[in-house]
Amino acid sequence: MKSVISNFLRKKNAKRFSLFFALAFVFLIFSKLSNDYNQTIKLKVDINNLDEEIIIENDSLNILEAVVEAKGFALVPFLFNDYKTIKVDADKDMTVRAEGYIFDVTKQRYMIENQLRNSYKLLSIKPDTLNVKYSKMAFKYVDVIVSSNLQFSLGYDLLGDLVKDIDSVKLIGAQSKLDTITSIETNLLDLADISADIEQELRFKTSYLKDIQIVPEKTIVTGKVARFTEGSMDVPVIIKNTPVGTNINYFPKAVTVSFYVDLNSYNKIKQSDFNVECDFNAVIEGQQYLTPKITEKPEFVKRATIKQKRVDFIKI
Repeated sequence: MKSVISNFLRKKNAKRFSLFFALAFVFLIFSKLSNDYNQTIKLKVDINNLDEEIIIENDSLNILEAVVEAKGFALVPFLFNDYKTIKVDADKDMTVRAEGYIFDVTKQRYMIENQLRNSYKLLSIKPDTLNVKYSKMAFKYVDVIVSSNLQFSLGYDLLGDLVKDIDSVKLIGAQSKLDTITSIETNLLDLADISADIEQELRFKTSYLKDIQIVPEKTIVTGKVARFTEGSMDVPVIIKNTPVGTNINYFPKAVTVSFYVDLNSYNKIKQSDFNVECDFNAVIEGQQYLTPKITEKPEFVKRATIKQKRVDFIKI
């Protein structure tokens, strides 16, 4: 019985000690926070009342460093936020120059103190002057480029090219940034095992377009998909730029052209649709052969190649 009572008293004393210890700690914290401290804080300049066409560049650099005297309680918010915001009126508090806005910190010290209020006593602040660069809003039109990775099912391919519902977009932003942009890419159109027509809505890559508005923000891309097959036919070789007074004999007189075309167009292809030429001007000294190249083919042919890579010749 005595041991039970002893344990009970010990537990009760432990609880009392913990309570007193916690209260003492709280009083200590309050005591510390009630003291005055000198502390360097950051003041972020937030510029208001700007003209609509004005864009502030690198506003993250518009920071003042101030040494203040304040109670610990007033400094607690800086444990969670790196800076305090100071609002500045572009018309009343700043001077406009061709190179940017000028904020005379020394001249506007009283205004800054008012915004800090009685919680902070301003001891010093730097820099004395803040130079704020700006650009005027501008716009330009740039071409749209579709970024794609298309993998077709066996025997299928794209008929023609991918088609965009818009060829260009309007970019709105600082002139200095727009000058460096000549086109804009879509997000990747990544498709596999394609055997049907394509229709996809794509947004534009914007990670490098900070503070630039895009109008419109997306495009619809379509493409006709059809069955394709391979074919071949012999096409006569044409020799051009033979030197005046020079006669040559060459072999072969015709080469085999292989082509890749959609099934519906296969029967439309004629020998005369292709033109294969050898340019004598491309022959270097001592060379006894010509290189055949396809210089003309039907638009609906996806690709075409020549089986023979050379045409031999002799001067006669």
